[in-house]
Amino acid sequence: MKNYLASALIIAASFSSASAQDKRIEKKIDSVLKLMTLDEKIGQLNQYTGDRDATGPITNNPNKLKDIRDGKLGSMLNVRGAAETRAVQEVAMQSRMKIPLIFGLDVIHGYRVTFPIPLAEAASWDLNEMENAARVAGRETAASGIHWTFAPMVDIARDPRWGRVMEGAGEDTYLGSQIARARVKGFQGKGLGNLDAIMACAKHFAAYGAAIAGRDYNSVDMSEHTLWETYLPPFKAAVDAGAATFMNSFNTLNGIPATGNAYLQRDILKGQWKYTGFVVSDWGSIGEMIAHGYAKDKAQAAELAIKAGSDMDMESRSYLPSLAKLVTDKKVSLALIDDAVRRILRKKFELGLFDDPYRFSNPTRQEQELNSPQNRAASLKMAEKSIVLLKNEKQILPLSKNLKKIAVIGPLAKSEKDMQGFWSVAWENDKLVSLYEGLKNKVGNNTELLYAKGCSITDSSKTGFAEAIETAKQADVVIIAAGETLDMTGEAKSKTNIHIPGVQEDLIKAIQATGKPVVVLLMAGRPLIFNWTADNVPAIMYTWWLGSEAGNAMANVLFGDYNPAGKLPMTFPRDEGQIPLYYNYLSTGRPSKSDKDRNYKSAYLDSPNSPKFAFGYGLSYTTFDYSNLNLSKTQMAIGEKITVNITLKNTGKYDGEEVVQLYLQDKFASVVRPVKELKDFRKVMLKAGETKNISFVIDKEKLSFYNQQLKWGAEPGDFKLMIGTASDNIKLEKDFTLTN
Repeated sequence: MKNYLASALIIAASFSSASAQDKRIEKKIDSVLKLMTLDEKIGQLNQYTGDRDATGPITNNPNKLKDIRDGKLGSMLNVRGAAETRAVQEVAMQSRMKIPLIFGLDVIHGYRVTFPIPLAEAASWDLNEMENAARVAGRETAASGIHWTFAPMVDIARDPRWGRVMEGAGEDTYLGSQIARARVKGFQGKGLGNLDAIMACAKHFAAYGAAIAGRDYNSVDMSEHTLWETYLPPFKAAVDAGAATFMNSFNTLNGIPATGNAYLQRDILKGQWKYTGFVVSDWGSIGEMIAHGYAKDKAQAAELAIKAGSDMDMESRSYLPSLAKLVTDKKVSLALIDDAVRRILRKKFELGLFDDPYRFSNPTRQEQELNSPQNRAASLKMAEKSIVLLKNEKQILPLSKNLKKIAVIGPLAKSEKDMQGFWSVAWENDKLVSLYEGLKNKVGNNTELLYAKGCSITDSSKTGFAEAIETAKQADVVIIAAGETLDMTGEAKSKTNIHIPGVQEDLIKAIQATGKPVVVLLMAGRPLIFNWTADNVPAIMYTWWLGSEAGNAMANVLFGDYNPAGKLPMTFPRDEGQIPLYYNYLSTGRPSKSDKDRNYKSAYLDSPNSPKFAFGYGLSYTTFDYSNLNLSKTQMAIGEKITVNITLKNTGKYDGEEVVQLYLQDKFASVVRPVKELKDFRKVMLKAGETKNISFVIDKEKLSFYNQQLKWGAEPGDFKLMIGTASDNIKLEKDFTLTN
């Protein structure tokens, strides 16, 4: 990693980037800074949690309100509601400078109305709908007096053992970048200062998704090429979309904690990318550099963090007691403090908090927004689009609405709370729709619903199997709800075993043995391993954790009122031994041509190389035909473009959506390129029998990559274009050449 930049360069970069900002706001910031004492400036860099549920160790502090009055706080998290935020803000208005607080909260997939977990939303491949989900969450959050969410998480994740995969968009850099842009736009709406907009926070900067062995908070070790090629682009997309803030990550990157990593925060983010927002540490991560062995105490941790570009200290209590002395001792320049304070004040001015500190704390607006039926309707629509149909032999699905008896079996069949998923906002008397309730709403009195739990999620008891088998025998069709509880995947929820927990798959085997038609719904926050079920059960849907309207969404898909169109945003492995597993791998010198090609090839003796379900995979109740691939030309100069056209036809009997996926391969380059890379996609609705022409454009940007010198550009050579319905199901392909 590079050495720290000199303070003079930092100041110059700050002034240069600020020149593009609103000059009026910059003058106001100058005026405020001139009036502030050093202690008050340091106070702006300090964030405490409120008394609600926390995601890290809370430092007991009975003097929080006094610290606010004394100007020792710039922000609080875990304070919510119009009344609560106003009351705390009133305390801030008693401080000498009367600088308003920013209130932040982890609004990861919905606020009052819960949407599907982010990984599930990514399975929709529907950028407009994901932007709208963030828009609804932003409106609800802003109406509750909150200014800032710690989302979106844009970490690329290729290891499903890592619990935080549920927070992101999956394994692919291109898809992840598009989703990062959509979510930032959703949260921030038409811009900060609007009463329905909140600050987005792109996290975790950077490479957190590559934690070694999938163990949360673990080290990351990778080449700079991989960092730039795979893990940084979604963050750059967030910058380009205007993300107000960034959060650094818990991990070390090549031996340097991200919180104290000047290469990431000074050189790349605030330097090359000219980022003018501010960076907040993750919970306690400044102080955690002591445990890393990178800082000897909190004073040194504070020095390293502020020099590296961490502007705000979330809950480590390192900046407040240390920075003033560090400035006095000339270990930290005042210019660094002023730069960090300037970035934070800028957002407070942009939010309009200096004009009216209470403008977001409006009980009337809160009541209207948090009880909006339109918001629940948006959650239902997003949930339907997030479901992935993995298998549908003999067209068991969609179910007939004339069925007399349906058996609903499994430990998650009547669960409501688990439908909310991890990283959701807790509410008393929350209204969550279980699968059973959703089916009951759908079938009414015409169909009898039978129920048996069968087993619990994690224990080894099979005492409930007999009842479940007898229940199944009475039904026309059996729906089994299996998977994880909401606290099995998320932060600090890493696992070495990602098979379906407990004896649930044994329950599925027992029910399948009855001979009844079986549909399995798998509810989880990560890709699970379920090989027997995948091989033997005729119909399987992956429903993730779908949020407030989960049961209604599942019922709509089961009965065909919505035709599933989801595609997997992560590869599903056959075994943990394959992990990390992803579609856009680099070929070796001895590539295996098939799962049986193992003799002195890059292959396993005891398992196929291929995944159980590939990235981009997902079925529909209808079928699609791909034909007539046409390129406007097969040779293009670097400044030119190629137009690609195909014909897509719905050849089935149901209206449905298809995600047409375009992949490219650079056959020979100065750096080995992946066997294929997603470079574009279209989500297309076709009525039964309808045909549409689908167009793509290939330009220099789609052909570019980072070379050995980390220079971005395209190299002349031969390329393969592939279009298909999944990364392992290419329907059309053609070669073309980029000329110099």
